[in-house]
Amino acid sequence: MITKRIQQSIEVKTKILKDSALLKTIETAANRIIDAYRSGGKVLLCGNGGSAADAQHLAAELSGRYYFDRPPLYAEALQVNTSYITAVANDYSYDEIFARYIEGAGRKGDILIGITTSGNSANIVKAVEAAKAKGMHTIGMTGNTGGKLKKSVDILINVPSDDTPRIQEAHIMIGHIICEIVEKTLFPKND
Repeated sequence: MITKRIQQSIEVKTKILKDSALLKTIETAANRIIDAYRSGGKVLLCGNGGSAADAQHLAAELSGRYYFDRPPLYAEALQVNTSYITAVANDYSYDEIFARYIEGAGRKGDILIGITTSGNSANIVKAVEAAKAKGMHTIGMTGNTGGKLKKSVDILINVPSDDTPRIQEAHIMIGHIICEIVEKTLFPKND
């Protein structure tokens, strides 16, 4: 089983590597984030479960550091405030937790990255709708079909797989690539 799972992960990443359109989409997403930062914007990320962990991981790479010391970038995973999440879920609905946050914190030109393997998580879909209403740029990271996010995000990074663990492994790889492009572009080093 171990070798089978490793091979499946490699196969998904090989599909990504051979998909020139998807590679271009990843580059476009990185450039959109760079433009937002250059304009004084920020990056907000959201997800559920493992995708929430990925959102938090990528926010830390941007706001802390990735490969080298440099000034922090404003990036925030929206699910880290448990008091807020539980209050809004209780008082409104779990589907509203991210949209409500975006209504308060999102600004025109900011970026929202919604991470959902199915592309159908209601709270992520509503977050994208709220972000678009604010004039934010939206990026969706999903699995193969893109789900409901396919039609609503500005940029769709849909991993060519229907297997949740393999999609999540690819999401973190893609997220790391985006973080590296952003960091190296905004903070060029003299080698």
